[in-house]
Amino acid sequence: MDLESQPLVSVLTPVYNGEEYLTECIESVLAQTYQNWEYCIVNNCSTDRTLEITKTYAEKDKRIRVYNNLEFVGCDENGNIAFQQISPDSKYCKMIHADDWMFPECLMEMVKLAEAHPTVAVVSSYRLTNRHIVVQALPYTSRAISGREICRATLLGLPSVFGSPSAMLIHADEVRKRPHFYNVTNPHCDMEACLSILRHRDFGFVHQMLTFERSHPQSESSRGSRYGFNSFGKFEHVVKYGPEYLSKKQFAAMFKKRRDEYYAFLGASVFRNREKGFWEYQKAAFGRIGYSLSTARVIKAMILEVLDVILNPRNTLKRIAGKLFHSVEDVTKRSLENNWQGKSSSDRSSSLPAP
Repeated sequence: MDLESQPLVSVLTPVYNGEEYLTECIESVLAQTYQNWEYCIVNNCSTDRTLEITKTYAEKDKRIRVYNNLEFVGCDENGNIAFQQISPDSKYCKMIHADDWMFPECLMEMVKLAEAHPTVAVVSSYRLTNRHIVVQALPYTSRAISGREICRATLLGLPSVFGSPSAMLIHADEVRKRPHFYNVTNPHCDMEACLSILRHRDFGFVHQMLTFERSHPQSESSRGSRYGFNSFGKFEHVVKYGPEYLSKKQFAAMFKKRRDEYYAFLGASVFRNREKGFWEYQKAAFGRIGYSLSTARVIKAMILEVLDVILNPRNTLKRIAGKLFHSVEDVTKRSLENNWQGKSSSDRSSSLPAP
């Protein structure tokens, strides 16, 4: 696509205390082969060098601007504020979180697909999470897919093809029609937004590696794994969207499956999770979808967990070994990232595709 034919894309980065990775994120926007973009960085009352870094870039490139929140808000609410900053002239918007980045062809390839298929409202692609390739569920021929069909398949257990917010390009009209794009009460509000948008629009998928997502102990995704955001999110989405996308038989089966999976997580958490506020969160989460946390089901799941440990010691040892492996892997990853950050900026830009 030449510059004259490129529709305007609003790129958004909501950030709080992101100085460690923010420069890499901004540089990835500047490195895009696609040129018709505006970039708004929403600073959520950061106390580190975030504001200083963003101002430096905004002074050098008129396409970059900084929005400063007057008061601190939650992560997803900051995302809503970011979506409110898109230009009236934008046709698409692209979220990229401050600890993530885009490959140089990201905007170009996503916009090309969306322009070729006007019914498409959400575009995603393959992505890297640390050193792992994520999203491997779609055949190569799948580029523009029925929104209702991909939502139905997702609720039935297809691994999520939507990706994290940093992995998606969204039609700006779908953002503008929602006063609050994210439902901030749902930790998987990005998935919920897709399930809502794709009722009447289609989904696009680029079969290329276009984004990098960094998972680390301080990230929201790490907190989510401790609180069960993923397993509860699957249950919540079946409850809210299953009646619309699934048959009655499918809905009943998936409701039971996702409920039981979540109670299994809670049963194991009786022994493993001691974080303050953990159980209060679970009670509130159930209340949000019109149900109550069942103590009897938690106890049953806890007993099954104990029996599994006693009767299947080999599986228990495998889990312990797996955790030890991931601990070593995390230490190695941090060491590699420290070495990476020690490179000069020119070295990083010349080898940007490597995480």
